[in-house]
Amino acid sequence: MGRADLAAVGEVRGAVRELLRYRWKEEPARVAELLLSELVTNALVHTDEGAVVAVSVAPRRLRVEVRDFVQGMPPVSHVPDADDGTHGRGLVLVESLADSWGVSAHALGKMVWFELDGERP
Repeated sequence: MGRADLAAVGEVRGAVRELLRYRWKEEPARVAELLLSELVTNALVHTDEGAVVAVSVAPRRLRVEVRDFVQGMPPVSHVPDADDGTHGRGLVLVESLADSWGVSAHALGKMVWFELDGERP
């Protein structure tokens, strides 16, 4: 996915929805879709290098990782200005809704991840 490929966010979201359909309860699956959309959109809007998504489903934990290929860490405690419209809220949503999350630097780029607790249906 490249920056101009924001339509791919819906495709990734749909793929995760299908993956989780029979593997995870409905409410945490919806939260996972929302947070995934935010992280992928951030990666595509703030880079020209695309992103890679990985999803791990365990009996009581869901982990989503979005990796981009641009150096620099996102501001992790940024509170968006009320005048920003819809911009700047992705990591605030992740921080609010995920059971755990973080950012790790890599030799080339970074990975933003989140985890949700829950149970399979």
